[in-house]
Amino acid sequence: MDDPHTPVPAATLVIFRDRNGAAPDLLMVERAKAMAFAGGATVFPGGRVDPGDHALAARFGGEPEDIAARIAAIRETIEEAGVPIGLTPMPDADAVARLRAALHAGTTLGTALDAHGFTIDPAPLVPFARWVPTHPARRVFDTRFYLAALPGGAPEPTVDATENTHVFWAGAGRVLDEVAMGRRHVIFPTRRNLERLARYAGFAHARADALACPVRTVSPWTEERDGVPHLCIPDDLGYPVTAEPLADAKRG
Repeated sequence: MDDPHTPVPAATLVIFRDRNGAAPDLLMVERAKAMAFAGGATVFPGGRVDPGDHALAARFGGEPEDIAARIAAIRETIEEAGVPIGLTPMPDADAVARLRAALHAGTTLGTALDAHGFTIDPAPLVPFARWVPTHPARRVFDTRFYLAALPGGAPEPTVDATENTHVFWAGAGRVLDEVAMGRRHVIFPTRRNLERLARYAGFAHARADALACPVRTVSPWTEERDGVPHLCIPDDLGYPVTAEPLADAKRG
């Protein structure tokens, strides 16, 4: 059981699939309703940082916690959606299936990559945001968000049918429209990040903006506005919407 007072390190990967003349698609997954955290919610692929991620991160330079989180985001995306980011050579669908099976069986990513002849480069991931909630919960996650472009030749995503029930590509605006119509639900951090991501014309635009805005940890707070409690975030971090009535906010 996690200590509810100690945030669990986690990582999320926002993958862009650019489309000529149209808003980019983002890779989304729908979590199984039975999941303890964000059950039934539409989210980006991701999960907690494991000891094996730290072990693999030790092969690289850079800030250890950041590199371990990048590796966790890559691993979780393979596990949840079967999409490889930062791997050389680019695995085909059969190779991804073998990697995925090894990870689901408990093999660490480093061991699985070595066994199948792949190397990993965490550099393509671009730091985008970091969220740490402050409300009481059974689990609190310290989640780093990264951006990445879908590499050429990557296999199509496939659902894992355990933690997730659906995997799909969609523009941020489309997902928000479906939330507004009640056809999907998203938790507060996902909604705020979708609103921010909806402003970008493609991965290059998003990458440039992310690199220009140093990441600062977002810890939402509650305050009354016109007598109504709102869940709020800072207004200087690039988010177009920075408050939502607390009664409407879904917090995982």
